[in-house]
Amino acid sequence: MRFLCASLVLLCYLVCFTSCRKDFDYAPSSGQLEFSKDTVFLDTVFTNIGSSTYSLKVYNRSSRDIKIPTIRLAGGENSQYRLNVDGQAGKSFNDIPLFSGDSLYVFIETTYDLAPIGQDEFLYTDQLLFDEGVYEQRIPLVTLVRDAVFLYPATLANGSRESLLLGLDEEGRELRITGFLLEDDELRFTKEKPYVIYGYAAVGSGKVLTVEAGTRVHFHKESGILVGTGGSIRVEGMLSEDRDLMENEVVFEGDRLEPEFSEVPGQWGTLWLAPGSIDNEISHLTLKNATVGILVEGHPESPAPTLSLSNTQVYNSSAVNLWGRNTSIEGENLVLGHAGNHSLLLDRGGSYRFLHTTIANYWRNGFRTGSALKITTYDAVDRENSTGGDLLQADFLNCITDGNTSRELSLDQRPGSDFNFFFSHVLLKFNDSSGELAGNPLYDFSDTSRYLNVFLNAEAGFTAPFRNDFTLGPQSEALGVGDPDTAQLVPLDLLGTDRTQAPSLGAYQQ
Repeated sequence: MRFLCASLVLLCYLVCFTSCRKDFDYAPSSGQLEFSKDTVFLDTVFTNIGSSTYSLKVYNRSSRDIKIPTIRLAGGENSQYRLNVDGQAGKSFNDIPLFSGDSLYVFIETTYDLAPIGQDEFLYTDQLLFDEGVYEQRIPLVTLVRDAVFLYPATLANGSRESLLLGLDEEGRELRITGFLLEDDELRFTKEKPYVIYGYAAVGSGKVLTVEAGTRVHFHKESGILVGTGGSIRVEGMLSEDRDLMENEVVFEGDRLEPEFSEVPGQWGTLWLAPGSIDNEISHLTLKNATVGILVEGHPESPAPTLSLSNTQVYNSSAVNLWGRNTSIEGENLVLGHAGNHSLLLDRGGSYRFLHTTIANYWRNGFRTGSALKITTYDAVDRENSTGGDLLQADFLNCITDGNTSRELSLDQRPGSDFNFFFSHVLLKFNDSSGELAGNPLYDFSDTSRYLNVFLNAEAGFTAPFRNDFTLGPQSEALGVGDPDTAQLVPLDLLGTDRTQAPSLGAYQQ
């Protein structure tokens, strides 16, 4: 018992002693700190939009516990950078302890307003200073800030955001989304500055949104473009000389410019062509990282093509890249790449014609159940819905349908509906090893009224399919087997290469 009491007294003494340690145990910093980076580059941001948080790790490699007298920004309180050191936010910090062999993180962010300097692009810099005098160490901070045209819904008198009426639900309640109607002077997008859209920018009846070659449009989360009844969109991209710069391509993507966001699906909503939109034309567009890339809804009183689509890539949509709903689409030289469900979904019937189109889904951001291509006269959202339509036409000529699952084609006919489709000179991945669809006439590949010169389970041989590079490698079985008459209708491939001699399948000639 005496031993136990003595031990408790000793323990209390030690706790008391250690809790009262004085700062004299720390040596002053002597300019020997080491850092994880010699410069912190904060990736490009738009004016007045906050950057991601970047980190710098600071090491004490010495054998002594030290205290860093100051950590601060050279620009002081006027700096547009923000710091967080050891859990504390601010722009300057004093007497930061750092144990021997230990490290600490400095987190850095910035928001910069270009308006006062009147420039479209500005390289903003500052320095992170450790200690002072002869022991001072400096880490440069660098970020590129770009100006942009910002389009967003107004804030109403009651504090809510402007919204668009989509219709009424079954109980007569309004269905709305956050958005705004584009004014007449906002209906021409140019390449002079990028555009950043918040909410849905809507094109009204009788109006046309024109997007010039080289334009960049960035969408915030849950944002997009809505082309309403009687409205149109014309994307006027052109062939670029530099495949990497894509100087004449029109690009639709999210508003996060950091490299780690460049291939993240589902960052924004959709390009939505609503029922009754007319004469929509898209050429040389790269659209990526949406939820649904392009949603095209038909209208029974619009017999002309709702959308003509050429020389366009849509990929990395978290749900569907191109979704046609009882509508009319004509497409050529298209690449419909990775998607969380379908690369191309055609539901509720309609009329479709695709020439030299590559439909290839190598999704690897999670489990995928949908095929690369699905055609159905049901409603894909509500299969029990009786509002499906007839499939008047679905032609695929000199195309590729491929992916990383065994069956990349799904056909589903609603009883009593017309279901007219035709595949000619098509490389098609469809391996029904379980025999689940044996005897289903929709998959009778010997039926020449539906399937003509189909290269079943041939090797597509894409260059880098998991990186959405669907050019054809030298071992591809799609080389030189296309129908010459179809190739004459689309004589140049997506990159401007002549394909009239020994045409290959898909969007690229090799």
